[in-house]
Amino acid sequence: ISDIFFYFYDYHLVIAPQSPVVQIGSNLTAICMINNTTEVTADDLYWKLSEIIPKEHYIKINSSALNVTVTIRSEKSEWLFCSCKTESHYVVLNRGKFTHGIWLRKGYRPEKPKNLSCIAVQESDTISSNIKCQWEAVGHQTEAVPTNYTLFIRQTGDKIYTASILGPVNKTTVDLNLFPHHMELEIWVVAQNELGKEESEHLIKLANCFVKTKPPSVAVISEAVFPTSLVMSWNSSIDKSYLETIYEIRFCPLGSQKWFYVPLADTSRYIQSFRLQNLQPDTVYVTQVRCKYNNNNKHCGYWSDWSSNVTERTPEDLPKSKPDVWIITSEEGLNKRQIEFICKDPEFSNGRIRRFNIMIEKQKDSIRNGTWEIIPVNRSLTDGSSSKKQITPLKTITLDDEESVTVYVTAINSVGASPQAKLIISRKTREPPAVEKTEVQSHNGQLFLSWKPPNRTVSEYVVEWVSDGERNWQRENGKTNYTAIKGDLKQFVQYRISVYPIYGKLVGKPVLERAYFEQGVPSQGPIVNLSGDPGCYTAKLEWDEIPLIKRRGFITNYTIYYRSGTETRGITVPANTTSYILTSLSRNTKYDIWIKASTIRGSVNGSNHSFTTLKYAPGEIEGIVVGVSLGFLFVVLMTMLLCFCKKDVIKDNFWPQIPNPGDSTIGNWSPDYPLKAEAPRENCLSGISVLNVDVCDAKCVFEEDKASLPLKKDKYLSEEHSSGIGGSSCMSSPRQSVSDSDEGGDMADTTASTIQYSSVVASSGYKGQNPSSLPQQSIFSRSESTQPLLDCEENHDTMVQEGSRQCFLRQPCFTHNAGNENATDSNDFNPLEMEQQEVLDFCPLEEDTEHTAPADCQSDDWIPAPVSSYMPQLGGYRPQ
Repeated sequence: ISDIFFYFYDYHLVIAPQSPVVQIGSNLTAICMINNTTEVTADDLYWKLSEIIPKEHYIKINSSALNVTVTIRSEKSEWLFCSCKTESHYVVLNRGKFTHGIWLRKGYRPEKPKNLSCIAVQESDTISSNIKCQWEAVGHQTEAVPTNYTLFIRQTGDKIYTASILGPVNKTTVDLNLFPHHMELEIWVVAQNELGKEESEHLIKLANCFVKTKPPSVAVISEAVFPTSLVMSWNSSIDKSYLETIYEIRFCPLGSQKWFYVPLADTSRYIQSFRLQNLQPDTVYVTQVRCKYNNNNKHCGYWSDWSSNVTERTPEDLPKSKPDVWIITSEEGLNKRQIEFICKDPEFSNGRIRRFNIMIEKQKDSIRNGTWEIIPVNRSLTDGSSSKKQITPLKTITLDDEESVTVYVTAINSVGASPQAKLIISRKTREPPAVEKTEVQSHNGQLFLSWKPPNRTVSEYVVEWVSDGERNWQRENGKTNYTAIKGDLKQFVQYRISVYPIYGKLVGKPVLERAYFEQGVPSQGPIVNLSGDPGCYTAKLEWDEIPLIKRRGFITNYTIYYRSGTETRGITVPANTTSYILTSLSRNTKYDIWIKASTIRGSVNGSNHSFTTLKYAPGEIEGIVVGVSLGFLFVVLMTMLLCFCKKDVIKDNFWPQIPNPGDSTIGNWSPDYPLKAEAPRENCLSGISVLNVDVCDAKCVFEEDKASLPLKKDKYLSEEHSSGIGGSSCMSSPRQSVSDSDEGGDMADTTASTIQYSSVVASSGYKGQNPSSLPQQSIFSRSESTQPLLDCEENHDTMVQEGSRQCFLRQPCFTHNAGNENATDSNDFNPLEMEQQEVLDFCPLEEDTEHTAPADCQSDDWIPAPVSSYMPQLGGYRPQ
């Protein structure tokens, strides 16, 4: 402490100890002392590490010394300060003299090294003089306080060799100048730093116990007389005078990863050859040998590396097992089967099979026959071929369903024949029963098959699997109902797995299952096409199944997508569907379709296909045309039928029947020879008005009116509008009625287009004809018509002479009975009054060729009376 005060004489605060090395996790005690001042006391001091230390950790020694105890926890080195909190002028001006600190270097105490080991390797033909040692460094160390390791090797005679290293390195090499064979060595390691040191355990062994030699050189030979053994020999890599070694041997068949070791008890001495026994004939074996220092202590010395692989094939021997015979059955026509016999090499063929001997013995109707046949095998000799069971086709036969066959097969190698294999194929109608309820599952990288045994005793089962033209099978014990397929199965490949029960040597019916070792997403989607042309609202889709090699799993379903514009619809169909009819489509619309195939692992879309629906369905236009044509034809036919049935009505409406004035007796009337009054005919309409007058009265009337008639004629008629009766011409121009002027302007308006025809016929004889015994009467006839006179009326005499035509006239008949007591006086006769007596009754007047107009009768005195347009004018008249 006196040295510290002398060194820090100019400082008022001094800490002891100075720059200590502290162990992490331990407590540190430091003292802060006041030096050469009375400005402060211990009460004015405080401690600070990373932060101010609480006063609970302080201990006041006296008024000039303050003690503190802290626990070191972090690995990072840091400063510990002692300062003054008084703010006097002197302290403020000399702040640096009132603060002092120490640098704390933190570290760990070294721990005892463990697992010390040393080795001296062989170089050339001798052991190297350098010994390499390594150990396990225990504990931690920091950069501030590193740990040094020193290796010590002591030979006999107290000669010590050392080697030191610094830091975390845990191995080193010591050069002994010359390796001390057969001498004892003592080896240890010391770990040391500023906090202490530790020494490992001492290794005390013979120097040869630290030696690792090179592997020996090995040779292997086979002997034909010993097909199950190989002779191995080797040479040691170091002279026996330096080091006596022991050996270890291991071997395995070529291609196998499982090694077989020869017990050390058989090689625990110095030997240079060994015979491997109980090997498989005609099998290639890989052999290796290693060596180490021979010492009774098994922990003494190091095994050398294994020698290089040396391979050798054992000699051939007689096959020890039967060939594995199997069949491939297919239908061959009606009531026939095609059977192909195939065979695997015997499991213990003990050599390369050069040929098979086969005899097929057919049995039909209790007759057996068969001869041996040689099937040569052309197979190249390759390494390890005996371990790979190849399949050889033997013979194909055609068998009737009612035939049974027994096949015998033996395998021949260079030494001899194998035991005989036998298989029986029964009649098809008598095949033994199959197994039931088969199930295939994939689990933990294997494919497992289970089944329910039949009710009969089964000697064994044959499990067969086929894929991509490759076929394989395996045999299982008859008491089992569960197995794992032992073949090299591939992912995403479908296998057809069959189970055959074997009853003795008789093959039963198979049961087939399909399975995948592992399923995936199909590598290709279905290709969709249209079947035929699309319709207006439907389209039939067809697609082929995805090829089996690209299916990569069982198809669970297909989803059909079809899109028009932005609208997409989907339809899911079962996996066994390869066609579908889309319905409810739109006319003249383009659709894009594709199909998605799904497995349990995912889905894939097929290629797109586009089509456009029809605007008109096939035959639709023809149907419309035919329908319209049939409708038009129907209308025409109905119209014609209607016209035929209603021809009289149509004729009366479009071509009304005009009365023929030429048939009227008016045309033959003369004042001097009045016509004979005729009784009304049966077909005349009722309600005829008759005006009866005497001849004299009639003459008086007509003579009285004679003066007034020219006036009326001048008023109503002209020359070109004469009636034409009695020789005058029939005109087509309309004439006004005489009664029009009498009835006023209203009637003139309604009858402006009508023609008035009138006549008065005397009841006396005509042209010297004698009148009848009936009272003579005069008939006044009147008629209205819008039609002109017929030509036959204008030339009535001529037509009568020709006799080529007949004209008929329907006209109203008017009579006035002169002899009636109630009749009015002839002087009171008035045509207008007669008009009021008119009725809508018409009588047919037949043509009278005997009566002609009197010679003294003028044509102007005759007024014809057409009736066709008169009827509407008489709507207000009531029949008399």
